[in-house]
Amino acid sequence: MNVNPKEINILDLLPQRLPFIMIDKLTQVDSTSAKTVFSVREDNLFCKDGMMEETGLIENIAQTCAAGIGYKQLLENNGIRISTVIDDDASVQKVSAASDKIKIGVIAIINSLEMKRRPLVGEVLETSITIEEDFFSTTVVRSEVKIGGEFIAFSRMKLFITDKTPD
Repeated sequence: MNVNPKEINILDLLPQRLPFIMIDKLTQVDSTSAKTVFSVREDNLFCKDGMMEETGLIENIAQTCAAGIGYKQLLENNGIRISTVIDDDASVQKVSAASDKIKIGVIAIINSLEMKRRPLVGEVLETSITIEEDFFSTTVVRSEVKIGGEFIAFSRMKLFITDKTPD
């Protein structure tokens, strides 16, 4: 995909709403991967004693999956092929307007999860996911979370994409 995901409001890609948003921006996406960034703030739902809890990190990974897969669905819903380039703002707005048709996904199973450390308030998470398998309504993804180039977490999970869309 050569479409600039940075122009899409992250709330258009996720069924979650504040205070449960664990990504700030989708920074990169292609047919098999996605990357997001997230600044860990003290008022975050999953922060305690200056650190993000493990559940917040898992939710960050899951929302990175949702944003990447949802962005691809936005393009497909608008009849945009993966290789199509969109340069003008009107096209980006057209893509953004179809967000109510994005299917909701859920974590079916976490196959592996390794955390080196918990993120501190003020740090910026750089989360990347890669789709390893995609069959029927099941997607297997591998993820990595880094802070300033330091690897802090890895996971492999299976997602189930439902037929439901946000209300």
